Amino acid sequence: MPEIPHLVSWVTFLPGLTALALLGLGALSSGLGGGGLPAGVWRGVALASSLAAFGLSLGRWAGYDPTDTEFQFVEHAAWLPDFGVHYFVGIDGISLLLVVLTTFLMPLVLLSSWNEIQRSVRSYVFFMLFLETGMLGAFVSLNLFQFYLFWELMLVPMYFIIGVWGGPRRVYAAIKFFLFTMLGSLLMLVAMLVIYYLNFEQFGALNLDFVAGPGADATAIRDTVIPAAGAAVWWKTQPWLFAAFGLAFAIKVPLVPFHTWLPDAHVEAPTAGSVILAGVLLKMGTYGFVRFALPLFPVAAVEWAPALFALSLIGIIYGSLVAMVQEDIKKLVAYSSVAHLGFVMLGLFAFNVQAYDGSVLQMVNHGLSTGALFLLVGFLYERRHTRDISQFGGVAKPMPVYAALFGIVTMSSIGLPALNGFVGEFLILLGVFAASPWVGVVATSGVVLAAAYMLWMYRRVMFGPVENPENRGLIDLDWRERIVMLALIVPIVWIGLYPDPFLRRIEPAVIDTLRIMQERGAEIEIEGVPALAGTAVPDTGLAPPPAVSTGRAEGPR
Repeated sequence: MPEIPHLVSWVTFLPGLTALALLGLGALSSGLGGGGLPAGVWRGVALASSLAAFGLSLGRWAGYDPTDTEFQFVEHAAWLPDFGVHYFVGIDGISLLLVVLTTFLMPLVLLSSWNEIQRSVRSYVFFMLFLETGMLGAFVSLNLFQFYLFWELMLVPMYFIIGVWGGPRRVYAAIKFFLFTMLGSLLMLVAMLVIYYLNFEQFGALNLDFVAGPGADATAIRDTVIPAAGAAVWWKTQPWLFAAFGLAFAIKVPLVPFHTWLPDAHVEAPTAGSVILAGVLLKMGTYGFVRFALPLFPVAAVEWAPALFALSLIGIIYGSLVAMVQEDIKKLVAYSSVAHLGFVMLGLFAFNVQAYDGSVLQMVNHGLSTGALFLLVGFLYERRHTRDISQFGGVAKPMPVYAALFGIVTMSSIGLPALNGFVGEFLILLGVFAASPWVGVVATSGVVLAAAYMLWMYRRVMFGPVENPENRGLIDLDWRERIVMLALIVPIVWIGLYPDPFLRRIEPAVIDTLRIMQERGAEIEIEGVPALAGTAVPDTGLAPPPAVSTGRAEGPR
């Protein structure tokens, strides 16, 4: 089979180009007196486009070399070369999984909302397709300016998806989501400009490429020597720059105490918005840490690790306890995301391969399990127009297929062995125990709490007598809803039983990230935090990386 050129770009831009094409054809049809394209055409073409993007991303999965630690399928072209801005895309094992997850979820979301969205269907489809391009662009961008552009692009369609098609408090939730994310984004932009300036100071060229492009003479942003605290003016040092990047990513995760926008956004968003928000957008935060913040600022990452361990633990316990007292099913699932993403953050700051593998895999697992939970809650809301747990009971009697699928996804969410959630959480806890046993012990309590609130909710909704007469006439899932759910169950079971194809693609990128941190970190040790050298990376037969000074650089290395 011949190789399709520029396949990463096709995957990224196909949804957005489809949206623009539909908009243009609709305007042409209106101009000719046809009244625009029918809503069914918009839905059908959007579904076909998202399925095509998923098929193309599977081509990248099949063609990816899991033994190569470098970025693959790289495309590099001049954009604003005088300012160091290039169109630069590529993927490694981490971004590969998130690209496949994004393209997998989008057609399911469009199919699931086929009947739910009846108002302004054309605008809804347009924003969903543009949102997909924004998310994919952020995952594959290797130029900081380009990454920031896609990072901001995602805000606009999600703002409208929540604000137009959401619940009664949709405008408040949309504005809150926008303001929180924008605040972090502006701080990240300032930090990017500082690194841009430092890179120019050290190497005499303007460059925003994160890694060196093919045949590039300029040294990449990742090669910039960023001083540790006390070695330069405070705003040029790692702790402050890490804080700026970290705040932007922590808001997106969301990490306690920056999480307050999340429950409002989830509860007010339409079902499709909640699925994409939980399944993909929250991963932008954890992806930002592992792709940019940790490799650029390894010394600061170690110094900040105790605080981030503490915030992650608080998120796990707090999110679980608050979820336990919720009467709204959707709000319960929203707070469960705070707890689950706390596990991912713990793994990232354990600084070892097992925890990193688990964190990246858990990003995918959370997208599948929590996305499926939001879909199931949405299906029930379409039938009963309430999410109040007290209004249900005995739903398994009129809806046995729904109850069975809900049970599988619930077990996945709480980490039952043989399902995907177990693999990710086990690897994270294994790595966290190696880094700090007491943190691992406290984190394990989150698994118990997750089982408590999820099983409590499931029992109250599904079992017992059907006391509310409105529940007796509930109709089980139709063929469209069953297809959507079965499509999600397949990877949930696959990863639980045979995670090796996923881990083989993740691990080389994880090892490379830890090696880069060693090179830039100069084997710094902080009391209570593991060192960034030695046992953090397994023996791969490669020569050990040289130590690099973390003080002020006087010139190129």
